[in-house]
Amino acid sequence: MTHIDPDTEALVGDWLTLREAARPLGVSPNRIKTLIREKRLMGVVRQGELSIPAAFLDGEDLVKGLPGTIVLLDDAGFSTEEALRWLFTPDDSLPGTPIQAMRENRGTEVRRRAQSLAF
Repeated sequence: MTHIDPDTEALVGDWLTLREAARPLGVSPNRIKTLIREKRLMGVVRQGELSIPAAFLDGEDLVKGLPGTIVLLDDAGFSTEEALRWLFTPDDSLPGTPIQAMRENRGTEVRRRAQSLAF
């Protein structure tokens, strides 16, 4: 699993362990691991434990469009850490961060931008 540098960890802010992420989704921590392997979620090792950004959850579900955006970033050659930095870095043209835009149901523009990164 990917370990994370302190700057990216701070940029993301709030994190959930696998157990904490699994609870609201109504799945097992192993299912969260599977979602990470399938590139529907991104996880990193921090403080010795596999964790995901809390912003990836929207109540009892994943943020709408997140899995597809993760695939697009992976297809563009982004590492997990690079993708996290992209998702959590403010972009004045959105405005806000890509993950904020996705949480506010403005994911189409985020995916369009992610898709263009591959070209």
